[in-house]
Amino acid sequence: MFRFISFFTLLLTKWLSSLFYRYQVRWFDDLPQHDWSNINMVVFLNHTSLFEPLFVKVAPNGFLWRLSKHLVAPGADITLNRPILGKFIKLLVPGCIPITRKNDESWQAFLDYIKDDSIALILPEGRMKRRDGQDKEGNPMSARGGIADILLRVNSGKVLFVYSGGLHHIQAPGDKLPRLFKTIQVNLELVSIDFYKELLSKSKTGSFKQSVIKDLNLRLKHLVPQ
Repeated sequence: MFRFISFFTLLLTKWLSSLFYRYQVRWFDDLPQHDWSNINMVVFLNHTSLFEPLFVKVAPNGFLWRLSKHLVAPGADITLNRPILGKFIKLLVPGCIPITRKNDESWQAFLDYIKDDSIALILPEGRMKRRDGQDKEGNPMSARGGIADILLRVNSGKVLFVYSGGLHHIQAPGDKLPRLFKTIQVNLELVSIDFYKELLSKSKTGSFKQSVIKDLNLRLKHLVPQ
């Protein structure tokens, strides 16, 4: 039952996105079609707004059906406890696991929730960019190392990198209402998880986690739409 509710919510979000926004989608390859069936991980870069569910527009319905059952994602407990937004996220992503900002057992509980057939979603920056380009504490935005723990749990399939062009022009942190009829830019890239992990393992940066952080920061700098 929860799967059908989640799938309907995803489809409704996709339909509303198509109705109110235009999309500019760029793939980093020349393939005429892309296989979404073996995606086991989604990495979303350039976290700027709570309205990022609008990006479901770029996904085919078959992938949304898989997400409705197999998607798992960490979510800030403060956000998930909000009366309206928290309930919407839980409808959209039943597998959203609350985590705290502290170094406690909540992160391990999320990792334990990842199974062989899961689709793990992660926003590596771990916090939202404000209008000035910094986080809410005034610190520069950069990737954090939690994604390395997820990569060690996911052993097959492909990772989908979603490079957001940002949504401040639609809804920035602190805005009460979204702006309609704007253009959303997004770049996409599919990479074999085995290939990506092997590439990072050969890096001379240091530990595997340090290699992941360095790679993601380079992707944030060079691959998001400008």
